[in-house]
Amino acid sequence: VTITGRIVDGDGQPVTDAVIETWQANSYGKYAHPDDAQEKLLEENFKGFGRVLTDTQGGFRLTTVKPGPVAAPDGTEQAPHITVVIFMRGLLKHLTTRMYFPDDAAHAADPVLTLVPAARRATLIATKAGAGVLQWDVHLQGPGETVFFDY
Repeated sequence: VTITGRIVDGDGQPVTDAVIETWQANSYGKYAHPDDAQEKLLEENFKGFGRVLTDTQGGFRLTTVKPGPVAAPDGTEQAPHITVVIFMRGLLKHLTTRMYFPDDAAHAADPVLTLVPAARRATLIATKAGAGVLQWDVHLQGPGETVFFDY
């Protein structure tokens, strides 16, 4: 799947110097990390990490696999998602959020997504933009501000 989007500030202006890092499980729901001891397959060459820069319009593009569901600390299952960390000028601390995939029935029981007020959940869910393409924009402030988490 290819994910495209933009990062904009509170005035809707593009953030042209952001770094977006992504962390995710593979399509089976296994992380490429030694602490993930699940007996699930780990695809060859899967790293589970990506880093992209925004362009002059605040845009970004990355291609990855849709992750499978992963276990939450309490043993329940989390909906497929990608953890996103944003670094940029003027921030003393990075921003952390998640991007969820559209039309996934697992959203209703996801232990993180259900903590977000229903009216704001859409800021975390990508939309379909074509065959194999998703659109997900990040609004740093203002109307439609993306939900960010304290980790």
